[in-house]
Amino acid sequence: MKKKIFTLVTLAVFAASSCKNLDVNPSDALSTGTLVTTTDGLTNALNGAYSLLKDHVEFNGSVDANNMYLRQFYHLSDFASDDIVCGQVTTDPLYYSFSLDHSPAQGNTRYYWYISYKIITGVNTVIDAVEKSGKTDAATNQLLGECYFLRAFCHFNLVRLFAKPYSVDPNAPGVILRTNLTDPSKKARSTVKEVYDSVLADAEKAAGLMTQPRGVQYASQEAAWSLLARVNLYKEDNDKAIEWSNKVIGSGKFTLATKATYPALFANATTASETIFCIAFTTVDDYGKFGSIASMIYSDGNSGWGEEYASSSLRAAMAPHPEDVRWSYIVPSKVGDVVQKKNGVEMYYISKFSFQGGSPNLSSPIMFRLAELYLIRAEAEAKKGATADALDDVDEIRKNRGLEGSLYNKTVPAGTTALDVVLLEKRIEMAFEGHRSYDVFRNKKTLNKAYWGYHITGLKETDIDLSKTPTGYPNLTVPYTNPRIIYYIPVDETLTNPLATQNP
Repeated sequence: MKKKIFTLVTLAVFAASSCKNLDVNPSDALSTGTLVTTTDGLTNALNGAYSLLKDHVEFNGSVDANNMYLRQFYHLSDFASDDIVCGQVTTDPLYYSFSLDHSPAQGNTRYYWYISYKIITGVNTVIDAVEKSGKTDAATNQLLGECYFLRAFCHFNLVRLFAKPYSVDPNAPGVILRTNLTDPSKKARSTVKEVYDSVLADAEKAAGLMTQPRGVQYASQEAAWSLLARVNLYKEDNDKAIEWSNKVIGSGKFTLATKATYPALFANATTASETIFCIAFTTVDDYGKFGSIASMIYSDGNSGWGEEYASSSLRAAMAPHPEDVRWSYIVPSKVGDVVQKKNGVEMYYISKFSFQGGSPNLSSPIMFRLAELYLIRAEAEAKKGATADALDDVDEIRKNRGLEGSLYNKTVPAGTTALDVVLLEKRIEMAFEGHRSYDVFRNKKTLNKAYWGYHITGLKETDIDLSKTPTGYPNLTVPYTNPRIIYYIPVDETLTNPLATQNP
């Protein structure tokens, strides 16, 4: 896919826009005074914030079909991992996630930063209005809790992308915290620890407020518990990670998909038994070949660009178990029995973001689901030395994925550790869902990308010899100490806000 990259920066006061009041209801132009007079007004305002996660929003004076919060998040996260391989050079800035050739001016990080703070400012506007009103009925509290959840969710995703892992350096520069409407536009980055503390506080407050769930397409108490489990795991507070995971698992509201139902889980996310929170897309939101999440990783021949594929590394990890139902989301492009190649890269499409209503480019991406909570608990248990418990949680997933005959039964395979087992299972179970690179780097491991693909800077088609492991190229292995495991703070912010220091 070819896309022009903007290299000239529009010198608008971007930082100021990240803290000024945001009209979160462009269709009905509700004022903050109107917001709190009716539940409908508040609901419409909040729905405006949710819509920013999936809409193509104007940025720098134009609307780009490639700019969407979720699309950019998955590109910036998964395309940097060893689960997805790039099949060709492209001028789309998503390529920088593969090559690590990042720039403060790259369009995808600039948009992602902008839209994240636009969402945060929107919910801050609602929070401010509701709390000044003094309304405390259950319906209002539910919506207020959803605002706190969205603020926590956005701040956490920002700190994962633009700052070092907590486990590596909690005192490193994080991101700019925006938790009220009175912040100055020019504000320094909080530390990673300060951001985590704010995220945890917001998520706990959200959990206490949300008692009237509106469906899995909206935040809920269980979604807040799930976020608390995830953040505490990243923070290496294993006791808390287990505590919050237990609350979700023990709620009885969700069940693991079975071998029979798992293949339809993602196409039917809003009704699936595992879904805790998803971003609901409808047929109106079917962006097709241009701008959908699926467009770069799946194609039925003309439905998408299909330039990125499931990596040989991930497929090798899954190879011992062809009966694993999770293969259903890895779709080889074949002519007869032969898997096709693009520039020497085998074309194994990824369909986790496809086939809602039969459309190849439509899905309702799942932000939290039950399997992750089992794996969060398993990782925390493994780190606490509760090996049998960790393996039991892994086996609970495996027996629902067609691996009833390949359970661990409380025994760690020779030459591995319980943590190795958990991280391998999570890699396979949560592949393409925005977790892999964080799981590697926060555990202070090295990402191994020593396989053919266009993540290899300087690769030419004539260089390809699939019988050999490539050598002599940069970034084939990426240690957690590499400064490019995170992205540069976008140039818009650093130009207009001199207090926002740049990443090295």
